[in-house]
Amino acid sequence: MAEAVLEAPHAEALAADAPRAPQINIRSIGAAIIVAIIMGAAYPYMVLKLGIGPNVSIVAAFLGFLILSVIARGSYDRWQNNIVQTAGTSAAQTAFMCSALANFEMLRASHVIHFTIAPTPFQTFAWLTCASLLGVLLAAPMRRHFIVDENLPFPDGMAAGETLMLLDPPRGLHRDDPIGRRAKRAALVMVVAMAASALLMIFRTDARLFDLVPEGWDPGLLTLGAAGAAVTLSTMGVGAAYSLLNVGSGLLVGFRVNFWMMVGGIIAWVIAPVLLVRYGVVPDHPSRTVVLRWVMWSGLGMVMSGGLTALALRWRLLVEAMRSLRSASAAGEELPLPLVVGGIIVLTIAFCVVQWLFFGLAPWLSFLAILLAVPLMLVGLRALGETNWGPIGSLSNLTQAVFAGLAPGGAAAIALGGATTGTVAVTSEGLIQDYRAAQMIGSRPRSMAIAQLIGAPIGAAVVAVVYPALVSTYGIVGEHAKLSAPGSRVSAGFTEILATGGGALPASALWAMAGSVVLGALFAILEQRPRFRKFCPTPVGLSLGILLPFSVIVGLFMGGVANLVWRTTSRRTADDYMVPLASGLIAGEAIVAVIVPILVALGIGRG
Repeated sequence: MAEAVLEAPHAEALAADAPRAPQINIRSIGAAIIVAIIMGAAYPYMVLKLGIGPNVSIVAAFLGFLILSVIARGSYDRWQNNIVQTAGTSAAQTAFMCSALANFEMLRASHVIHFTIAPTPFQTFAWLTCASLLGVLLAAPMRRHFIVDENLPFPDGMAAGETLMLLDPPRGLHRDDPIGRRAKRAALVMVVAMAASALLMIFRTDARLFDLVPEGWDPGLLTLGAAGAAVTLSTMGVGAAYSLLNVGSGLLVGFRVNFWMMVGGIIAWVIAPVLLVRYGVVPDHPSRTVVLRWVMWSGLGMVMSGGLTALALRWRLLVEAMRSLRSASAAGEELPLPLVVGGIIVLTIAFCVVQWLFFGLAPWLSFLAILLAVPLMLVGLRALGETNWGPIGSLSNLTQAVFAGLAPGGAAAIALGGATTGTVAVTSEGLIQDYRAAQMIGSRPRSMAIAQLIGAPIGAAVVAVVYPALVSTYGIVGEHAKLSAPGSRVSAGFTEILATGGGALPASALWAMAGSVVLGALFAILEQRPRFRKFCPTPVGLSLGILLPFSVIVGLFMGGVANLVWRTTSRRTADDYMVPLASGLIAGEAIVAVIVPILVALGIGRG
């Protein structure tokens, strides 16, 4: 969750205006398609590498500002940029579900269960399109309830609205307007950061283009432990990757989570391997994969128990969300209600058919997954609106247990059931943020829904092409894989446990997992108390430290330290420039990472 929030002065006065021109026109649609393609292409690399993402609405707003500035030459406004931003967010939310494809990838490589689902690009497109469009239509009736009736803050959405107002070009045309000058400087910072990050990625050895900059630093043959308990640190991935994307992500996540991520990394990749070797759990000089197969269960237990405990402590949110189901479903102002209801029915049928024909999942299980997505969405949106914390990821993993009970031992049903529920529900998290931003600047809800419907299938189409290219270029399983996909690893691990009853795991790993479950719940309880929160470990940070490569964690930690120092020394410049700087650092590497497979296929680079 990002700590950096842009603040635009005179926000209330700016929001009081009404759109001066149609929001949806040739310029805004053209820019929306371009930004949706960029977001849909760049986001999977970041999700698969880090398992976390920045506020996509803000990144899309900056990209919209840059592209509209080129194709519209200043003859546009913040309302048209809102259309572009919303389409980009919709594509990114769809692209986020590449984590489900990575989950399938890991399960196919599993030594514990038998799993054969391998979607083709067309199957991926059809599957993600149906799921994401369902999410868009199910979220549309909830806008009035959460944004208008209850007026929940949705802090990231408010930050996105302030960003749109900051980047409003009509104000920027006045030389003496300080807001206009800030917008131009912020855009320049983002462009320079994108260029720096892209150049470093082009010349890094792991990009397979030019062999000039090494992939990262490692401690060589340095070992830890006494005789008979030796661990080579470089084999464990201990070192630092040369990646500005990692630093930019750390800037947005902030210091606290990154600090505990570093602690988790040291425990998992420095301390735990020595102990595992010393007590004979793994052989001398183990590989990283061997150690990961043991420590990952502790990360899985902690992130699951921490998320579910935090939700249980917010039980009132669950009660209120369930009570609001009737009113949320009845308010369909964004689009004509018959269109919303009819679209949901058609897409539900199409989705059940797609999963039955392509994956062999019984239609009634697909229908149940869609039904479960509705309360999941309601609970998730209320929690997100009040606390800026979205529990949908943890809850979608929990729904895997429902399908395990309905189809015992059926790994395909468990994996697909959880993926379906999560894909449909998670779409709403980013889109509701854009509805909040739209209300701040006076955008028309129907226009926002149309932009979301445009962006979702674009994101699905791009993912269908980009995901296989990323996997073949960088790898997602095996010793030399560059994409760790921690979120997918959690889902895959939970599927293995549910499908086998945990019998395939070493007893010591089960005991470690049980301990991490207790600690995750304890830390989640302490986090709710203000006097303990500052010093309490965060379950999310510790678990990601276990699941991510150590070399990635170092870059995130550097970004977190920079966030802390910058905000301490100059809060105003941090508010103005931290988000565009971080967004540029992220976007530059992510875009080049997608271009690399194309260039290699054309014979450019080392192949």
